Amino acid sequence: YGQDDRLLVIVGPCSVHDPKAALDYARRLAKLKDELGEQLLIVMRVYFEKPRTTIGWKGLINDPDIDGSHNIRKGLLLARKTLLGVLKEGLAAATEFLEPTSPQFISDAVSWGAIGARNTESQIHRQLASGLSMPVGFKNATDGSVKAAVNGCFAAAQQHTFFGIDHLGRACAVETLGNPDCHVVLRGSIHGPNYDAESVRQALEDLKVSKASGPSQHGLVIDAAHGNCGKDENREAEVIEEIAERLAHGEQGITGVMMESFLVGGHQKPAPLDQLVYGQSVTDSCVPWERTNELLHTLADAVTARRSAK
Repeated sequence: YGQDDRLLVIVGPCSVHDPKAALDYARRLAKLKDELGEQLLIVMRVYFEKPRTTIGWKGLINDPDIDGSHNIRKGLLLARKTLLGVLKEGLAAATEFLEPTSPQFISDAVSWGAIGARNTESQIHRQLASGLSMPVGFKNATDGSVKAAVNGCFAAAQQHTFFGIDHLGRACAVETLGNPDCHVVLRGSIHGPNYDAESVRQALEDLKVSKASGPSQHGLVIDAAHGNCGKDENREAEVIEEIAERLAHGEQGITGVMMESFLVGGHQKPAPLDQLVYGQSVTDSCVPWERTNELLHTLADAVTARRSAK
């Protein structure tokens, strides 16, 4: 809402496939969170569910052993333990909510949620967001439509009643109070990036003339991954540097950034844990830890410079 001039930075693995590596990452990130806390509000990406364009590994909750056995009970327990481990390090956790049942088991340990580009127009996900007890970022649609995300914010801010389950797994009518803290995330599209100053200005203008109110009127979150970098971790780092330079020169309207980062850069094909490189993504490519460290310091310096310019 503009009350804190720090930059929100949501950073971490594209997806969690190895809880040990995720907590290793969390310990390192927690040190930077304390060191850079005057300039950055750092939140760790702890993503357990992955939307697929066609087919593929759907995440830790769906298939924790990465072998097609789909031991969802084990996956839910691992996901919750991982979240609690991240919180124990003093970090807030962010995740994407992909389907409406799993949040019943993990949402109390999540501080920021995302509705992905494929689901931003989904009534089910808008209803879900209306009942979540944390800020939720709606990403622009895969075709680049920001209006879909703006409409999602408006819809999720309203009260809803819909078919769902209660805490005992019984069918029930779910009633929500509405979520006033939904906001827009620019993540690029199939047509290219949208993190440039003109795209930010246009998105803010669309918000002003829409019915959506709340945090997005004060600024946007920019996802440096996905369509904004072509899923290239080297380009993603460059996008972060470009945003930092703009912030340092006093640009307003950018509330936060997202970055996919892990211990080892790049990515590998999903396989059982004993066949994988430790700390490397099995979904989208990630920026390596050493480069992440540099980029977070660069963003912190940019916030300091923006304050001076202001």
